[in-house]
Amino acid sequence: MDSLITAAARALAGGDPLGALQRVALRDDAPALALRGIAMAQLGDLVRARVLLRTARRAFSPKEVLARARCVVAETEIALASRDLGWSPKALDSARKTLQAHGDRLNAAYAWHLELRRLLLIGRLDEAERMLADFDPAPFPPSARTVHELVIAGIAIRRIRTSAARTALARAECAAREAGIPALMAEVEGAALALNRPAARLVANGEERLVLLEDVEVLLASKALVVDGCRHVVRQSRTIVPLASRPVLFALARALAAAWPGDVPRDVLLSRAFGARLVDESHRGRLRVEIGRLRRALGALADIAATKRGFALEPHHARDVVLLARPVEDPHAAVLALLADGESWASSALALALGASQRTVQRALDSLAETGKVQWFGRGRARRWLTPPTPGLTTTLLLPAPLPID
Repeated sequence: MDSLITAAARALAGGDPLGALQRVALRDDAPALALRGIAMAQLGDLVRARVLLRTARRAFSPKEVLARARCVVAETEIALASRDLGWSPKALDSARKTLQAHGDRLNAAYAWHLELRRLLLIGRLDEAERMLADFDPAPFPPSARTVHELVIAGIAIRRIRTSAARTALARAECAAREAGIPALMAEVEGAALALNRPAARLVANGEERLVLLEDVEVLLASKALVVDGCRHVVRQSRTIVPLASRPVLFALARALAAAWPGDVPRDVLLSRAFGARLVDESHRGRLRVEIGRLRRALGALADIAATKRGFALEPHHARDVVLLARPVEDPHAAVLALLADGESWASSALALALGASQRTVQRALDSLAETGKVQWFGRGRARRWLTPPTPGLTTTLLLPAPLPID
């Protein structure tokens, strides 16, 4: 490797893409193409970066397996940055093993963290935690340790463990400063904002207020009966009743929780659950059926008593009933939650993260675009969607994450 290539590589490692381009911009050999691709990625031109890296990978001879593996890792990083999450984990894992076998432990660790970050984005937290348990970041440089701590913080935030998240972010900030890379420091700062912005609206006893993620953690650990409008569950302590697949029952539970300790008139419940404007006897009969189903679903937590006007929620053991609502109500809030990171997402990646069909996600994106809430660029498979984060708000509770159902 000649001196210009070495100097360009060092410039990229230090977060100086322009310095790297000054050394290799006019060269078209395979190592220079690879470095140019990484530099263009750091400058934000991801499309050009991907083309350069693919060209470089083909330009390396079949015997240069180490260089080819590094190109695979760099291409995967670009796919992650452009939120194209459909890459083959096997290809990345093969590249990681090649790097490790040839003694390139730093890039092997980076490949490991790319897969971790992908699992985090699509909400597969259990797998990510199992991978983290097998990795020791201590021997690696500050940049790698920063990425590692950001993954730990991301998992803790989605698990609603704010103390662990703050500790990991503090370690990430120290490592980023030690690395001296502005982009890493900005990423750590952006991750910390999620803990200092309102995460939900708390509705209790007829009053409503915005709460931080830390407040949500305290609430979920209390003995209050919580109707969670962000993840569509009803819970008390560690007992959780998921209702995401039963929207009518959840709509009834939400209306009853918002009115507690009072009752809710039957006409209001019909409107909330069924959207009925003109009520007849068939609607009233269906309401009785659905109330019976909700009563059975919540049997371990509460009863639903009939009143003269309608129905009221009566918890068995909890002294308080609260409704945890989204900070901003929108029928496509889960899509907005993913787009709120400010990155450009492919619709296929959104579908993968949300566990929904791509057509469903596309309809949501089209609806949001009509109201100006999202924007797109590119054509066909290259189309990407993005939106600026909602000022002063975070949507942590809407991000994909498994529910801790016992």
